[in-house]
Amino acid sequence: MRLRAEEFRPRAGRYAFRVVQPRPALRHTTLVDPMRDWGYLVGDHDGLARLAGLFSFAAHSPHTVVHVPLRRSIPRAFPQGVPVDLVLVHQTLGLRPSTWPALRRRLTHGVPLTVRTDERRTARHGAAWEELWERRWDRLPRTDRVQPAVHARTLFLSGARDTFAAASVRVGRAAGFGPLHARAVKGYDVLCASLTALLPLSRGRGTELDIGFQAYPPLAHFTPPGRSARRRRPTAASP
Repeated sequence: MRLRAEEFRPRAGRYAFRVVQPRPALRHTTLVDPMRDWGYLVGDHDGLARLAGLFSFAAHSPHTVVHVPLRRSIPRAFPQGVPVDLVLVHQTLGLRPSTWPALRRRLTHGVPLTVRTDERRTARHGAAWEELWERRWDRLPRTDRVQPAVHARTLFLSGARDTFAAASVRVGRAAGFGPLHARAVKGYDVLCASLTALLPLSRGRGTELDIGFQAYPPLAHFTPPGRSARRRRPTAASP
């Protein structure tokens, strides 16, 4: 998969970081803060598909911060909550959420970039994490889960190669199967997948972050898979 993006090289104190943002922005994808109540990531096919690619890119780019601005996306009636941006960062990079506001202010002069992802490799690494989770879901060490934190209206997901790969597969599943649901044709959101299993547990319960598909209004542009977009409606004279 090829993704258009923009690359920045901001500094925070003595350290310089590589930050990549998708271009154009994911205007029809929104994310609600999961640390307050219930997290919900909902988007159209394009937004979820590109987001799956960004998770895949983050999985294999340990020295890159992936920033996905979502707060200024077109608002949706549901879910209710606090909209947040998304940052994907490797655990080994050591980026503290408190450092982010200073970095974000310096994202002013970007360079166009095209990134490529390998879906087969991502699926292989994601399957390795899923197999590990099936065997010891209640005893996974911290390094085998995605660590969430919210600061400056941004959700930080700190993970590793296999955890981000598993997240990419799950988001991609929502992008692929969401448009097939009968509710999607009527404009409703469709709960398709979840990232909750990737997040830490606390007393048997963890932070919830679900993934939904919803075609953006008006629905005249939305054609469910399997139906020809060029199909003409019968005229009054048609039998």
